[in-house]
Amino acid sequence: MAFPACLPPRRADLSRPAVMRLVHRERHAVQRIGWLRAAVLGANDGLVSTASLIVGVAAAGVGRGEILIAGLAGLVAGAMSMAAGEYVSVSSQADAEKADLERERGELAAMPEAELEELAGIYAARGLDHDLAMQVAQQLTARDALGAHARDELGITDVASARPVQAAFVSAATFSAGAALPVLVAAAVPAAVVLPAVALSALVGLGALGGLGAAAGGAAPLKAILRVVFWSAAAMAVTAGVGRVFGVAVT
Repeated sequence: MAFPACLPPRRADLSRPAVMRLVHRERHAVQRIGWLRAAVLGANDGLVSTASLIVGVAAAGVGRGEILIAGLAGLVAGAMSMAAGEYVSVSSQADAEKADLERERGELAAMPEAELEELAGIYAARGLDHDLAMQVAQQLTARDALGAHARDELGITDVASARPVQAAFVSAATFSAGAALPVLVAAAVPAAVVLPAVALSALVGLGALGGLGAAAGGAAPLKAILRVVFWSAAAMAVTAGVGRVFGVAVT
């Protein structure tokens, strides 16, 4: 665009910083905690329990066929058990949350003023003065009274709310994925080295899984790796000892 001859072109005023609207997006580990907990628990349990089962059966001196049958049976039974247990457990949590919300809804209808004072008291206890706490409570109550009480009084949020079907599916799938490793190793290696091969591969897999879970959760990986490897090695050692003792006794 041409400027009139009598007027110089406008230049940006560098003395005043330009105001920019920045969108700050954050991702926190707590946003993944529901499915992450179920996934890590399922994969760890699948790998440890199935590897321990195979190691115990192999230590008893049986053939490859019996070892693979035991491993597959442990995989299927464990996956179904994890899914059922997780579903029942998380469903109980969901039922408790639903009952608390229904109770809170009734209290809001029966005594709204007392509930408003209760909400303001929560904010005041967190450091706001009473007038500001009451103002915040009034505004949040006008927008979504039940949501405000669920979040700030009961501690129920969308991030931490119970999801039984999701937890059951994730537990079963991750258990099966973890249990598949020792079964595949037992099927692939020579029968004479099934026990050490399964034990070693399980410890390597558990170490990798522990590090991955720690990284996904934002924690230090080394501590998680050492913890899971130590206790898994102890579990397999005990199971191998039981298999050796009872295998000799049966023989």
